[in-house]
Amino acid sequence: MSLIPNLDGTADALVCGASAGIGLALCETLLARDDVARLWAVSRSAGNSEALAALAAQHGERLIVIACDARDEQALAALATQIKQVSQHLHLVISTLGILHQDGAKPEKSLAQLDLAGLQASFATNAFAPILLLKHLMPLLRQQPTTFAALSARVGSIGDNRLGGWYSYRASKAALNQLLHTASIELKRLNPQATVLALHPGTTDTQLSRPFQANVPAGKLFATRFAAQCLLDLVSRVEPLDSGGFWAWDGQQIPW
Repeated sequence: MSLIPNLDGTADALVCGASAGIGLALCETLLARDDVARLWAVSRSAGNSEALAALAAQHGERLIVIACDARDEQALAALATQIKQVSQHLHLVISTLGILHQDGAKPEKSLAQLDLAGLQASFATNAFAPILLLKHLMPLLRQQPTTFAALSARVGSIGDNRLGGWYSYRASKAALNQLLHTASIELKRLNPQATVLALHPGTTDTQLSRPFQANVPAGKLFATRFAAQCLLDLVSRVEPLDSGGFWAWDGQQIPW
């Protein structure tokens, strides 16, 4: 099965948020494939990641590790320039950017716990960074089959919200979904072979979920490798016709 639909030959891919969790697992899984010619592993802490350094030592020139804070537009512009020096097209871009209780973000249980700093931190990483990444990589996505996917979350679904709470996280992921859906319409006009996806990876054993894992039902807490493989399986199946959709790890569509 090809990495993305309608792709013949090898692929150039990029993972943003690559130094830990699902992002690191995606890098490991992609590099294990013969049809991935080159992978950019992007993270603000990429230069300090022992795991990425080990992958780079193993895979040589197939892996390019770049330190970049996706919340910084100048850094994103420099990232795009750096990639263009090596490749004219990216076939797959996956953003795993997201925070719940880091960098000033808070999983608020009530309106009384809301504050501007927490809202801004959540939106900056969960919504703004992925769409700005797409903005700056657009010149590399305008030819050939290509897929841009960003990790959203089921709790970002307005229709599926029955428990409340987590105001900033829910709202920022809902904003991401709208931004991605809107971008999918523009990108479809520029490149009919392009696909834009919002993906829910399931509850995965990462730093984001660890404070809340006690409430996860048995069998519903996924290893990062499992989540990464499920996401890549999904990316390989979703056609440009379905661009702009919101999908769960198991291939089911999620209501907006």
